[in-house]
Amino acid sequence: MLAEWFDTPQGCYVLGWEQRQFDSAVDDVFGYYAVQLGLPSLDFLRENRIPCRVSCGLEPGARVRAAPWALPFASQDIDLVALPHVLEFSQNPHQILREAERVLMPGGSIVISGFNPLSLWGAKRTLGARRDQYPWSGRFIGLLRLRDWLHLLGFELNGGRFGCYAPPFSTTRWLERSRFMEKAGDRWWPIAGGVYVVRAVKHTVGMRLVMPSWKERPARKKALAPVAQRDGTGKVLTLPRTRTRRPPNGR
Repeated sequence: MLAEWFDTPQGCYVLGWEQRQFDSAVDDVFGYYAVQLGLPSLDFLRENRIPCRVSCGLEPGARVRAAPWALPFASQDIDLVALPHVLEFSQNPHQILREAERVLMPGGSIVISGFNPLSLWGAKRTLGARRDQYPWSGRFIGLLRLRDWLHLLGFELNGGRFGCYAPPFSTTRWLERSRFMEKAGDRWWPIAGGVYVVRAVKHTVGMRLVMPSWKERPARKKALAPVAQRDGTGKVLTLPRTRTRRPPNGR
């Protein structure tokens, strides 16, 4: 299982970085309910302050036993969903995202981690790693593809980061020797990290009130009516209508 791989030197290296990114991503998400799908033995919601946090999945130890593509939650009822490496080790990644979108309330957040195929880790999987072992058995999903999936479901990315630039060495000694690549990778090839963590927010299409485009025309000023006057002989005189001269600015 993937949880067992996280106990290896490679897994510890990845997990240490991912936990810090999840801690930062979920720290400022508030609400009533938060759900972590998969990896129930690892708490990726530990820094979140939502009162009701549960793990859900088919692995032993999950508080809610259910498939991530058929969640037993009401629609628009969850404030935060965490998906640590769930999509790439599932046969139904699209359905999992659709379920996450269904249960998330408008404005809710989703945090996803995955292995980057455009990295040294992705190159090892392509060039010769055993596909029957973790994490190489997963189908690595590129961030651009994931962004398109999220966009189609009404999500908008509002944060994310790549990390783990060291080659996927199997020993702690060589991983420690490659620590210098973290700062160099962040600066020189930021999209080539072995792992990424992203956060997205669910948006809903709201109503837009369309008003008629009335033209604002100034009201006409009333003209002065002719005033009838009498002269000394009793004859009625009609004075001509006077026009008021407008200033140059039209006021």
